[in-house]
Amino acid sequence: PANTNTAPPPSGAPAAPATPTSGGGTAKPITGKTWDVKMIGDEKGYRFEPASLAIKVGDGVKWTNVSGGPHNVALGAEPPASKSQLDANMPAQTAGGTGPKSGELSSPLLVTPNDTYTISFAGLAPGKYDYFCTPHQALGMKGEITVQ
Repeated sequence: PANTNTAPPPSGAPAAPATPTSGGGTAKPITGKTWDVKMIGDEKGYRFEPASLAIKVGDGVKWTNVSGGPHNVALGAEPPASKSQLDANMPAQTAGGTGPKSGELSSPLLVTPNDTYTISFAGLAPGKYDYFCTPHQALGMKGEITVQ
């Protein structure tokens, strides 16, 4: 017999990365209210408005680049039990099609005004979710979402 090494299946069968199935599974849709947060950089500084939100499990948050971009949304010390589900709930691209994500728990950059990015908070554990804009974190552009 010739070569007995096992080769990968001819169909090229590694799991498709577009729909993660390990850990958190697939994205869960928004089932409640969608909250709006503005991303602003101007003469008053860099900030999210509002910077603090209290929402319910199943709600969504839509960030809109108003000025001073590029901005992104990166989540920090989230409840660990929710990490994989939260990452699955974060789309690979912005509504305008810019992408890809800048990493786990980090949105693509929102480059032009009116670019938006929406995250579903469905299927997550209640708790505090801190977030920030990576390019402007040192300038204090951060916020928090309390999921009830």
